[in-house]
Amino acid sequence: MKPPIVSLQILKAGAVVPEYKTSGSAGMDLSACLTENITIPQGEVVYVPTGLAMAIPDGFEGQIRPRSGFSTKNRILMPNSPGTIDSDYRGEILIPLLNLSGADFVLEPGTRVAQIVFQAVDKLTLQVVTELSATERGTGGFGSTGK
Repeated sequence: MKPPIVSLQILKAGAVVPEYKTSGSAGMDLSACLTENITIPQGEVVYVPTGLAMAIPDGFEGQIRPRSGFSTKNRILMPNSPGTIDSDYRGEILIPLLNLSGADFVLEPGTRVAQIVFQAVDKLTLQVVTELSATERGTGGFGSTGK
């Protein structure tokens, strides 16, 4: 069975078409589409353009996640990680980057800053009830199953 097709529109010169870098890659890298270096001030969020828009098939989403090497080496994080690109969104994909390093960070054109993983999405129906079924865990939350 053929996998679904994602239509990709290049919006700006310099945009890099995402690709799987290895046969085992779950995500495709997304690159900064810039005409010149930009600075991400320490402690600030900057929306980085990719120069790309996508038509993701119904029943799927695009999950935008940090690239582990870029994020951990530079202490540049995505504050909404993972971000979701819904199947009905047709605008440019922007990557919010938060600078948690000790100084301003200079981002160069073409830097691979994030990755997109396509995931199937099931739509569920909510049913309002007065009581939930009991489980062994119950209401135990943050850290309740380990130390």
